[in-house]
Amino acid sequence: MRPSEHRPGCVAAPLPASMAAALAGYTWEREASGESGAGVYRLHGKKDCPDLFLKHGNDAVADQITDEMTRMLWLVRYIPVPEVVQFVRTPDRAWLLMSAMNGVTARHMLESQPEPGPAVVDALAAFLRRLHAIPVSACPFNADHTVRLRLARQRIDAGAVDVDDFDDEREGWTAEQVWEALQRHLPLVPDPVVTHGDFSLDNLMIHDGAVVGCIDVGRAGVADCYQDLAILWNSLGEFGEALQERMFLQYGLAVPDQRKLQFHLLLDELF
Repeated sequence: MRPSEHRPGCVAAPLPASMAAALAGYTWEREASGESGAGVYRLHGKKDCPDLFLKHGNDAVADQITDEMTRMLWLVRYIPVPEVVQFVRTPDRAWLLMSAMNGVTARHMLESQPEPGPAVVDALAAFLRRLHAIPVSACPFNADHTVRLRLARQRIDAGAVDVDDFDDEREGWTAEQVWEALQRHLPLVPDPVVTHGDFSLDNLMIHDGAVVGCIDVGRAGVADCYQDLAILWNSLGEFGEALQERMFLQYGLAVPDQRKLQFHLLLDELF
């Protein structure tokens, strides 16, 4: 996890007895952003103890937190992710305690120091190549577009899609309109790799000019490479087309597949 925007002096989350003693003496701050529905807390200020992050949630959110924990334990063999310090699960609740990662987010780096923009993009592309080079045969998690389309349909039917958060190009659209637009891009022939699932500037940590890890890996799994490329490309959009183009070139794509790019941008709107 990373330093982010916090609400200082918050009340600590309810803790299982097995976790409470170890966290005594920490100062708690609740993050102003994070996985939808999850309580995300930064724990710091305990003498001679490292900073930690805690995610806590109930019901479906507990399932998402459990998914993230299992993926972190697998990914750590290949790329740097937060260490799972402790995990507790009951039938309807989950607590995930993680180490804090060094550095700042790629977004913070680009916003605070616009001049090193190309170097940041080069570091992001290098890390993405490293992630996508993990053997697909070794990955136990399937996150391909058929799985995500099924989940997207469930979210639409449940009224869980935040249409007010759509990109500017789809402002005023309904979730059904996004769904219909997705169908026009099918069938899709995937180029399967191990993906992060939400490879955005907010989820990539940079220190001394290099990406030192990624966070929020609950959607990780085998999927088309454009699952990650589309989200990173979209995140870079606010910093200019030159950086978007550089990202593709540094990744190794001189001519991006626009159909796949648009499909995954549409799909991401539903999550």
